[in-house]
Amino acid sequence: MKKQSATKAAEKKAVVKVEKKAKACCAAKKPCAKKVAAKTVTFTLHAEKGKNVFIAGQFNDWDPSAKKMAYKAKEGYYSASLKLAPGKYEYKFVVDGVWCADPQNADSVQNDQGTFNSVITVK
Repeated sequence: MKKQSATKAAEKKAVVKVEKKAKACCAAKKPCAKKVAAKTVTFTLHAEKGKNVFIAGQFNDWDPSAKKMAYKAKEGYYSASLKLAPGKYEYKFVVDGVWCADPQNADSVQNDQGTFNSVITVK
């Protein structure tokens, strides 16, 4: 049987102590770290029925097909809800492949394409 060096034994003890500390806060039913609650944010866009409408932004790495918006016939608009942590997010709508800023949101910033991105602040 091999003997462990003093350094390796000390490292093992340190690791065990860290693991015990991590488990202690959970065992005491206290939050281990401050968690920020995500909020549901609903985006809407008035557009003709039959369009392919998506929302893209910093919250989904600008993927133009990540979040499809559903047409609400009764209301006459497209809608999508996302859970977002507090912060500022730039976004655009993608309607039949064409990127457009939110016409109902005056808060915007210029992007590196020479156009504007809409901005939403979640508190």
